[in-house]
Amino acid sequence: MNEEPVRIAMWSGPRNISTAMMRSFEARGDTAVVDEPFYAAYLHRTGLDHPLREAVIASQSIDPQAVEALLLGPVPGAKPVWYQKHMTLHMLPDFAQDWMSRVRNAFLIRHPRAVLASYALKRATVTASDIGFVQQRELFEREADRLGAAPPVVDAADVLESPGATLERLCAALGISYAPSMLRWTAGRRTTDGVWAPAWYLSVERSTGFDSPGPRLDEPLPPHLQALADEAQPHYEALRSHRIT
Repeated sequence: MNEEPVRIAMWSGPRNISTAMMRSFEARGDTAVVDEPFYAAYLHRTGLDHPLREAVIASQSIDPQAVEALLLGPVPGAKPVWYQKHMTLHMLPDFAQDWMSRVRNAFLIRHPRAVLASYALKRATVTASDIGFVQQRELFEREADRLGAAPPVVDAADVLESPGATLERLCAALGISYAPSMLRWTAGRRTTDGVWAPAWYLSVERSTGFDSPGPRLDEPLPPHLQALADEAQPHYEALRSHRIT
């Protein structure tokens, strides 16, 4: 009798080394990955104008229930681990969340100043809902209530500073073995990348590991971005207090 595969839902905001983390898990060899499966449903429901919007909507199901069925269905390649990269902002309030109880949920966080410094290079207009901190805290607290304990939280700064040690602890928290192959991957685009990759993934396509420190936190932000960072900071700190160390 085959064992049930390990399904990992990693909940992140944008510009949060989330694609590099997906590369890392895919480099294990025993892991299938899926890239932001609710993106098309999110864009269709909200009507937001994101880069490559029509291509995204054409590439995925716009029905959140169909996405849920996909995530709980057969794992691509019959791999024993399925890493599901999610953006917290894509999980709209009217999208059902019961399916989350059937996967192992984890949360990837990053300092708001670093997120905003990176995000503003891609989109001229940024709102609090675009960066997903409020949604991430809500999803975290819902999962913590369900489990009776905090689910795994990993800070991007820890991954970039000590990738091996941090990933080893993350794997232990997720109940899977750590693989040293998670530290290195080949540069370039993947067939598993979303069709939005040309707009967002240039940096990670050049990467071969967790080598970039990202934006410095002591560099000033424009006032409107600093206001957003200040608004997001309490939500980041709430999750950071539970981060794997």
